[in-house]
Amino acid sequence: MRNSYSPGFRAKVVREVLREDKTLRQVAAACGTHPNLVGQWRDQALGGLAGLFSQRRERDWAAKETAHEQEKQDLYAEIGRLTTQLSWLKKSWQAR
Repeated sequence: MRNSYSPGFRAKVVREVLREDKTLRQVAAACGTHPNLVGQWRDQALGGLAGLFSQRRERDWAAKETAHEQEKQDLYAEIGRLTTQLSWLKKSWQAR
């Protein structure tokens, strides 16, 4: 069975590796994980560091937020149309 590790645990392990007090193998042994897995986590963390300081990430977030709001508005409009149709159908069914 595969172990699944929480993001907090992964961050703690990566911080230990980046301190360079211990080797990657020592950190992996202390945490009970495989060294290759710890190496992958370290590489993911280092790869994502540049994105923390970029303006593009903020623009992408704003674009996603705008798209989300637009989709929400469209869905509310669809709910309104469907409610109107349902009430019309109920009235026409009762008229029979």
